[in-house]
Amino acid sequence: MPPPILHLLLLLCFLPGGKGAETELQILLHLKTSLGINTTTPGFESWSSDHSPCNYSGILCDSRNSVTEINLNRRGIYGKIPFQSVCQLHSLSKLDFGSNNITGELTADIRNCTKLQHLDLASNTLTGTVPDLSPLASLRVLNLSENGFSGKFPWDSLGNLTGLVALSLGDNGLLDPSPFPESVKNLTNLSLLYLSVVNLQGEIPPWIGDLTALVDLEFADNSISGGIPPEISKLRNLNQLEIYNNLLTGGIPAGFGNLSNLANFDASQNRLNGSLSELRFLTKLISLQLFMNGFSGQVPPEFGEFRELVNLSLYSNELSGELPEKLGSWAEFNFIDVSTNFFTGRIPPDMCRQGKMDKLLMLENKFSGEIPASYENCKSLTRFRVNNNSLSGTVPAGIWSLPKVNIIDLTLNKFEGQIGAGIGEARSLHQLFIANNLFTGEIPPEIAGASSLVSIDVSFNQFSGSIPAGIGGLNQLSTINLEQNSLSGPIPDSLGGCVSLSSVNLGKNSLSGPIPASLGQLPSLNSLDLSNNKLSGRVPASIASLKLSSLDLSNNQLEGEVPVAISIPAFNDSFVGNPLLCGYDVDFLRQCSSEPGRSSSNLHTLLVCLLVACSILLVSLALITICKKRRSYGSDLPKLSWDLKSFRKLTVGVDEHKIIDSIKEENLIGKGGSGNVYRASLGNGLVVAVKHIPLQPDPEERGTAAMLGEKRISGAREFDAEVGTLSAIRHVNVVKLYCSVTCEHSSLLVYEYLPNGSLWDRLHTSAGEKLGLDWEARVHIALGAARGLEYLHHGCDRPILHRDVKSSNILLDEEFKPRIADFGLAKILRSGGGRDSSSHVVAGTYGYIAPEYAYTWKVNEKSDVYSFGVVLMELVTGKRPIEPMYGESKDIVHWVTEELGSVASVVELVDKKIPEWAKDEALKVLRIAVLCTVKLPAMRPSMRTVVHLLEEVAVACWASYNPA
Repeated sequence: MPPPILHLLLLLCFLPGGKGAETELQILLHLKTSLGINTTTPGFESWSSDHSPCNYSGILCDSRNSVTEINLNRRGIYGKIPFQSVCQLHSLSKLDFGSNNITGELTADIRNCTKLQHLDLASNTLTGTVPDLSPLASLRVLNLSENGFSGKFPWDSLGNLTGLVALSLGDNGLLDPSPFPESVKNLTNLSLLYLSVVNLQGEIPPWIGDLTALVDLEFADNSISGGIPPEISKLRNLNQLEIYNNLLTGGIPAGFGNLSNLANFDASQNRLNGSLSELRFLTKLISLQLFMNGFSGQVPPEFGEFRELVNLSLYSNELSGELPEKLGSWAEFNFIDVSTNFFTGRIPPDMCRQGKMDKLLMLENKFSGEIPASYENCKSLTRFRVNNNSLSGTVPAGIWSLPKVNIIDLTLNKFEGQIGAGIGEARSLHQLFIANNLFTGEIPPEIAGASSLVSIDVSFNQFSGSIPAGIGGLNQLSTINLEQNSLSGPIPDSLGGCVSLSSVNLGKNSLSGPIPASLGQLPSLNSLDLSNNKLSGRVPASIASLKLSSLDLSNNQLEGEVPVAISIPAFNDSFVGNPLLCGYDVDFLRQCSSEPGRSSSNLHTLLVCLLVACSILLVSLALITICKKRRSYGSDLPKLSWDLKSFRKLTVGVDEHKIIDSIKEENLIGKGGSGNVYRASLGNGLVVAVKHIPLQPDPEERGTAAMLGEKRISGAREFDAEVGTLSAIRHVNVVKLYCSVTCEHSSLLVYEYLPNGSLWDRLHTSAGEKLGLDWEARVHIALGAARGLEYLHHGCDRPILHRDVKSSNILLDEEFKPRIADFGLAKILRSGGGRDSSSHVVAGTYGYIAPEYAYTWKVNEKSDVYSFGVVLMELVTGKRPIEPMYGESKDIVHWVTEELGSVASVVELVDKKIPEWAKDEALKVLRIAVLCTVKLPAMRPSMRTVVHLLEEVAVACWASYNPA
């Protein structure tokens, strides 16, 4: 046959319609089916059997029309990759499915993709063990990071992949512990080595210095110990070195300054010590993170000449001396945190010269002098904290009015002068802490304009004048502390309008007049200190309705009877220094009846009480009449009538009075975040749980709405949150909301009744511990709860952030199937959701709160993941989130993380009630919990990934429990 004809026939085999093309078409159509793609999927319109595979989006072919690349990175695709089929594409050199939602396992069929040069499966939810990869000898890029791989990784097989230039295996925290893999020393072409969060142990090998092509070296978040080997200084091309959160000791080795191209260096959260002198040669540094170590000595003066430095974090070390004056003055410097050291001297003046500085954190040092005036023009600042230093002088006026600042903390210094009137323009300010200084003058009335304020502490200063009445308009204000000043005049009645207040301290001033009765209307008030003033009149009866844990009214000029509800031994020192106060049958108060001439006053009090009681009775009768009329004549009646809204067919026709009548002390079964919960039988065989949410008028709406005869409800926020969230949810692991019953002053939510109480009850109460909770039940509770949260984050039209995930909010039915409950804090994530979605409202329960709450005030769905990780730790260890055994200011996350890195046998962490056969699986759950609770939110898995990881454990648990 003539050569031209042969060439033509061979070419036809690879054209559309030829046998080769048809085979590749079938392979891609199979892939399309496995991934659930259709021609209506955005970006996949071209994936049709009518088109050539080479015309498919994300597909690249060679000159013979053979598929060489499949690049579907960040396409939002789901499903499993059929590696057996895909690896029949014999010319395939690139396979990229990174940053999707791919599930399943990386099967041994991948070894048939022998021509692969680029394999990227990162940021998916792949599970199982990784097979031997040695046949993939042509690989130049291997990226399996951020998945859920477990078991023993085939480290030895990497030694055959000598052509690798990029190796990324990080963020697979379920892998078995391993020393630094010896096989990597053969990969001398590597420019990127990413081994963070893969359970590495032992020491950094000296041969790391032989990988001289490295540009990016990362093995953070492991358990690597020993010192930084001096051989690392041979990596002259290194641009990024991340070794944070390990167990490294010793100092920065000699010769480290030879890494002249190093731009990003993070060795934070280790046990390193010594000086920073070797770093003075690293003139290309952009970001330097060395916080939480034991470094000492001075910051090298050369740092002041670093022209590219924009991030510097050295907090929690033992550094001393002065900071270089020109520090941060060259590039767009945005962050400094040198807190908790022994620094002296002045604050460098030009760190915000480029106008990009975000955070200035220099607290707990010995800085002196004034705040440089340049910072009053730093409009980009969000956090300004210089507390606990020796700073003095007046605060530059513009500091008070910075538009983006959310915390100003000047506590424990020697500042003088006044709070600037510009504070009213600080619309983003959440926290104002200026206690223990020498401030004078009045608290400016303009402070009412700082509408986002949550905490105010101006205690131990020399403020005078009256408390601005406008503070009552700060409806997000949670704590106010004006103690130890020279304030005078009355306590403004408007303070009772701060509906979020939990703590009020106005002690040690010269305040006069009566205690406003409006303070008794604050639903969340927990601590009240009005001591050492000149307050007069009676203690308002409304104060007795508060659930106070701390009360101090001592050393005033109060008189009359102390309400019985607060005349209790717990408050026996709360009334001293008020000789005209009295009470009945208490030994720490003068007896009211023993004073001559007060019988008429007592009679007057009795008559008033009777009159009030009669009024209440009449109002109650009127309400009953109105409700009955409403039932008889329809819904066109005043808002005081009860209104039942049914969300499920099961409750259609239910009589609301059976629900209302259940609100009795004997029916109380628990207390949720926003109200008490009662058991009720509806008479149709349905037993339900009823949450009672008492509502109060919202002072925000006292204007136009009040003029129209309408009253907004502040407690309705919690009510609306639960109703709005739960009425739309249909998921087996989220508690069912049957109906709501409301009137103007009360709201009732009717849920399904879960007879086995909460997970907290089962784990941590004496009754629950006696009944026990076997391992199989624990696994299924963990998996069910995870599925409920996964639905909230990923299964709703708009993702829902719960914000109070904890074991007491995971309820158990008769078969111990879990339900996520108590959505009083829930928040719909803004359109788009994802990693940028956040809330600025600090909420949740101590011990479960993610660390970013305290530091950034921004939370997203990864904060729920953190809280769920704490629940998993409870399930495995049997311990509470907060226990004395953890140490002061420590929690279960700190304890588990520390113990995992130090104890000889981590099995000791597992609850003794968990049987021996289940302990390996328990440790897998504990590792998932550790992944969920890492400090950086971005490094936590999504709830979808958590579900996949727990499903693996559940399958293994079932197999172990039922070996047949």
